[in-house]
Amino acid sequence: MPRLWTETIADHRHAVRDAVLDATAALVAEHGLAGVAMSQVAQRAGIGRATLYKYFPDLEAVLRAWHERQVGRHLKQLAAAREAAGGDARRQLEAVLRAYASLVGGHDGSPLAASLHGGEHVTRAQHHLRGFIADLLTDGARDGHLRVDVSAAELADYVLAALSAAGGLPADDARERLVGVVLDGLRLPG
Repeated sequence: MPRLWTETIADHRHAVRDAVLDATAALVAEHGLAGVAMSQVAQRAGIGRATLYKYFPDLEAVLRAWHERQVGRHLKQLAAAREAAGGDARRQLEAVLRAYASLVGGHDGSPLAASLHGGEHVTRAQHHLRGFIADLLTDGARDGHLRVDVSAAELADYVLAALSAAGGLPADDARERLVGVVLDGLRLPG
């Protein structure tokens, strides 16, 4: 097969996949996870159901692919928050924790959502996130802003566990207070 043809086919497959995941994202936003059906995804993506089934065997596969893409985007948002905060370690940590609390606060707590968090992609993302947070904490400790009596890895686990509570908070101001409490726990004692 000529290279151009192969690239064209690959581009087309990528475009169809993106259209399916974009359609899924829109439907989830409108109807929630439990309100999405394969026929809706196909219609919203502008493809036939038979075509959709060539790409994904069932709705669970569609939702997992969409979720994997969402997780990747969330990690990029956190990296962007760090970058936007400039070179100061304290500001970077605060920006990332605020962004993370906001992301956690926007999650669906349904059993279907919980099942999506059981995938290998989530395990990889959590490992990456722990390391990312630990690096921020190490930088803050090095700059003399954060405690050094607990390892950065343990503090990263503390941060992620504490901010998981943001999912149950009703408003942005409550999440902001939670971030403040977490930051207070990270500062040098005394």
